[in-house]
Amino acid sequence: MPYVTPSHPAPAVRTGRPRGGGGRLRRLVAALAAAVTLATGAALVAPATEARAAVPRAAAALERVANFGANPGALTMYVHRPAALPANAPVVVALHGCTQNAQLYADNSGLNTFADRHGFLVVYAETTTANNANKCFNWFQTGDNRRGQGEAASIRQMVAHATSAYGTDPARAQVTGLSAGGAMTSVLLAAYPEVFAAGAVVAGIPYGCGVDVISAFGCMSPGVDRTPAAWAQAVRDAHPGYAGPWPRVAIWHGDNDPTVVPRNADELRDQWTAVHGLGQTPDRTSTLAPNNTRRSEYLTAGGRTVVEVNRVPGIGHGTPVAPGTGPQQCGATGTQHFIASICSSYWITRFFGLDGTVTEPPTEPPVDPPTEPAACWTASNYEHVRAGRATTTGGYAYAKGSGQNLGLYNTFVTHTLKETPPGHYTIATGSCP
Repeated sequence: MPYVTPSHPAPAVRTGRPRGGGGRLRRLVAALAAAVTLATGAALVAPATEARAAVPRAAAALERVANFGANPGALTMYVHRPAALPANAPVVVALHGCTQNAQLYADNSGLNTFADRHGFLVVYAETTTANNANKCFNWFQTGDNRRGQGEAASIRQMVAHATSAYGTDPARAQVTGLSAGGAMTSVLLAAYPEVFAAGAVVAGIPYGCGVDVISAFGCMSPGVDRTPAAWAQAVRDAHPGYAGPWPRVAIWHGDNDPTVVPRNADELRDQWTAVHGLGQTPDRTSTLAPNNTRRSEYLTAGGRTVVEVNRVPGIGHGTPVAPGTGPQQCGATGTQHFIASICSSYWITRFFGLDGTVTEPPTEPPVDPPTEPAACWTASNYEHVRAGRATTTGGYAYAKGSGQNLGLYNTFVTHTLKETPPGHYTIATGSCP
C-alpha cells in the first residue's frame, strides 16, 4: 500500500523540558503522546527518511546560526542569504511541517528562488524530536504558543537577530509555514502582531484552537466551528492591549486535504477578517493559473487586500509547488507534502509585497469571469461537515454560508452543495454538472 499519511501536527510531549501541572497529568499526556507515536510514528518517520534522500543534490546548504540569543523553545536557526542581500532587506521566517527539517523545506518549497530573485533573507526555524516526537512545532501547547514563551519566543528572537546580524528591516518581517508550521504561523501572527507585517498559513489552523493533545486532533479533523467574533477575541487575548495595525494574512489550503480539513481555511478567514473589522463575504474573487486556484480577497475601505483565501483544487495535505524555471514556477516534488500544482511561494512572495510590484486599489468594482463554473460537491452530511462545507448543531447539518438545513448529521443523508461565492454553500441537488 503506498504511503499516504501526510505530515501533520501530531502532538507529542517535550521530554527534555517538563511542564507544570502535576506528575499525574504529565504521565497521562505522555501516555497519550506515546500512543500517538506508536500509531503514526512508523508511517511518518520512515517515509520522511526516504524523502530526504530524494532531495535534489544541487540545492544549496543553509547557513546555521549557532547563537541568536534567548532560545527558550530549544529551536535551531538557519538562514538562506542571497549573494547580494541589500541593506534593510525584508525577512521571511519559514516553518517546516512535521517529520521535516529546515533543509528539506528549503529545498522543496521554492522560497529561496524568490529570495535570490528579489533580495530578501529567509530564516528557517527547525524543531527536533526532543521537542516533539514527530518534529512538529508545538502550536497547541501553552508553554510554546504564548507571547514570551517557548518556541514562539525563540522564533521572535530569530527575527531580532536577523535585524542585528544581517541588517534586515524590522518593519518588513513576514512568516509562513506548512501544517504544524502553518499553525505556528498563526501563533506568531497573534502573539507578535507588532513584529510580523504579514503571514501565509499553508494547510494550517486558527490561533487558539488546540490546547492539548486531544483538542489538537479535533482542530485538525473535523475542525472547530466558532463565530468570527470568538476567533478574533482569541487573537486579541494573545497580546492584550494591542490595538493594531494587524498583520495581513494569506491562507492556502487544498480542497482534498484529509489531515487538516478545509474547514480550517474558513475558520482562519473568519478569524482574521474579524480581527480586521471586515465581513466574511469576499470583495473580490478570481482564479489563478495554471490550475484554477480560487482566490477570495477581503479589502479595506482603501482597497488594500488584508486577508485572502486560496483554495487549491485537487490536492491533499501539503505545499503546492510547480517545478520548473518559469517566472511563476518553483519548488520540487521529490518528497511528500510538496504537491505539483501551483507555485504558492510565488504568490506568497507577491502577497508579502517582496516582488517589486505595486498593486493599486481598483478604481471600479471588479467583475468575475462570466464563464467561471461554480464548484459542486456531492457527499453525505457527515462528509460535508468534515470538509468544512457545513456545520452541525443539535444533530442536524447546516450549509456553511447559507445556513440551509441539510437534515440529520450522519452518513446516510446525501446532498449536492454548490459553492458560490467561495465559502458560501447552497443545496444544489440536480442543478450541478
